[in-house]
Amino acid sequence: MAERPTTVTNLLADLPLGAADEVVSVLVASPGLRVERIVSTGQASPPGFYYDQPHAEWVAVLTGAADLLFADESAPRRLVAGDALMIAPHRRHRVHWTESPTVWLAIHFGPELTVSEEEMVEAP
Repeated sequence: MAERPTTVTNLLADLPLGAADEVVSVLVASPGLRVERIVSTGQASPPGFYYDQPHAEWVAVLTGAADLLFADESAPRRLVAGDALMIAPHRRHRVHWTESPTVWLAIHFGPELTVSEEEMVEAP
């Protein structure tokens, strides 16, 4: 098997600053694992909507700032550049506010995570 060249990906390059919606780029995906770069430009979850994922998620804010609100907490948590947070499976949460731009690194993992063939991406 031939070795593939190692490439460098700059997570802060080519930001889609004019996008109306958050832009999610899947960087790596395999069974039980999905790594995403998410670029937010002021978006928030729709009113009353909470994510309720069957798998764990670790998120880090690389640049910008955001407020995450957990259903079991009364006030949002402010995340700024350099902050990271583990979200347990089925911990209901929503994006309350984002600064423009905010770049996240999200790692979804666990045996409950399903990845479709279309999502399968090997590390660059």
